Amino acid sequence: VQLQASGGGLVQTGGSLRLSCAASGSIFSVNDMGWYRQAPGKQRELVAKITSGGSTTYADSVQGRFTISRDNIKRTVYLQMNSLKPEDTAVYYCNVMARIGYYSAIYDYWGQGTKVTVSS
Repeated sequence: VQLQASGGGLVQTGGSLRLSCAASGSIFSVNDMGWYRQAPGKQRELVAKITSGGSTTYADSVQGRFTISRDNIKRTVYLQMNSLKPEDTAVYYCNVMARIGYYSAIYDYWGQGTKVTVSS
């Protein structure tokens, strides 16, 4: 299973970015999909996640500014980031929990990371 993330970049405070992450490979089914981020010198933290049924969870720091969504046909998860702040600067990682077969356990997969920089 491979995850290909895109959409990071440099943006000014108050700007917007949209991250995408597509899962490919031998996937039987996709469960939760999510985004995490890691700022320099800090631990990786959950930004947002979405279940296969569409239920969402957000970190308090992004609630109301970020929106996570998914396209189950394309096996892609999106993160729309609005009203960006300098403290949102980090490397963003997509995460997918998926089965590779009918009797398979659920495995945890990570994308390569995409850098988001918000200038003040």
